[in-house]
Amino acid sequence: MTLDPVHVDGIAQLAGRVSEDVADSDHGEVADRAWAEFLDPLYDDTGSVVLDPLDGIERQKVPVDDIALTDTAFDTQHGLDAGTINPTTFKNGLVLDVSQAAMAAVPSDVELHRGRTIVMTVHTNDPSISTYDDEWHGGDSGFARRRMLQVPRVDQYEQTVVHALALYLAESEHALKQAEVVEDLLVLDGPIYPTGLLKWRERNPELRRLLADEDMPRDVICNYVELVETFVERDVPMVGFVKNSASKAITRILRKKLGAPWVDDDAFFRRVLERLDDHGDPKTDHLTFTNWFRSRVGTDGMLCDGSLDIDHDRTLDEEAYEVTFFVVYDPRDDLVYRVEAPYAFTRDEELRAQLTTHLLSEVAGERGPPLPVGKADELARIDRQGKQTLRRRIEREFDTSQQRSYNDKRWNAVEELL
Repeated sequence: MTLDPVHVDGIAQLAGRVSEDVADSDHGEVADRAWAEFLDPLYDDTGSVVLDPLDGIERQKVPVDDIALTDTAFDTQHGLDAGTINPTTFKNGLVLDVSQAAMAAVPSDVELHRGRTIVMTVHTNDPSISTYDDEWHGGDSGFARRRMLQVPRVDQYEQTVVHALALYLAESEHALKQAEVVEDLLVLDGPIYPTGLLKWRERNPELRRLLADEDMPRDVICNYVELVETFVERDVPMVGFVKNSASKAITRILRKKLGAPWVDDDAFFRRVLERLDDHGDPKTDHLTFTNWFRSRVGTDGMLCDGSLDIDHDRTLDEEAYEVTFFVVYDPRDDLVYRVEAPYAFTRDEELRAQLTTHLLSEVAGERGPPLPVGKADELARIDRQGKQTLRRRIEREFDTSQQRSYNDKRWNAVEELL
């Protein structure tokens, strides 16, 4: 049953009472002040610089139609993504996730698109089951690699652990495996480092312990460090295209300095970059974007500030690994995107400008993520039917069934109606 109109009106009236105390225009003024006064550079509570603009603070705009047709410096591009079936709990106590990673090319490369790296991660608290770490196995006439491994035991966050390790191991291994085919530019679907793993240090003592004491998550992080080194040594740039950033690191600092009202960093940059006409409606004819920032805020600084010890002999100077980024706002869909790259590439002013132009052109032309990212996402995604088929096959292999809740019944019924 839906809400009756009288209840809809009542709820709207409640919202109206809140809106009387929240002046949206004031948020724009606070955003302008934060942008002008606090980000050049941004200091944390200890007085350390955690966000530093590479070219000075600057908000820029480009006509959507013009930038979409602009020739760029990258004749070929490759995108990489990984998809999962999502963590699944079985009645025998096993919790697992399965991830497959794929790389896409522009122009297309059918054989490359066929390649897959597949990882199954398994968690169990049954002490009678010994640790199982399988080797890599081939498949699909050599186009696929598969591996199963048992993740470290935890008392909670089992689903978080199996999901993150499957996703990031598959993605990083596939990127390293296929690195040599990338000639001009690699675009990761997501950040350049495994943010989901790095955030373990902030989430829970048990996850923090895993990150500090267990080899498996640190080995996965090492893969990403090696990936940066590989592309720097090959003189081929790599970037990360973040479609849904959940970071609150910048706004958390700004909130202490001037009472920032935004829920996360994306909301802050949206207010900084949006353009309104005389009637308060958004102007949609231009993409707007920031300068590049060198970032050590939140998880961005973990691989360079010594707070995370990983067993990897680095081949580059410390600054080369630092995260840099710029933010793009597409008013056509009211969406914010964050583009990341290692400082090893963006400290070169000419290359930095080439990357900026290319990513803006892709966003304008695709009205969203760059084409190689969209293609990689399509290749790596495991659709609903595929997830169900795979889970049923696993149930037969385990001689058990998936542990279900009432939400499974409710939402499956809804999906069948759609």
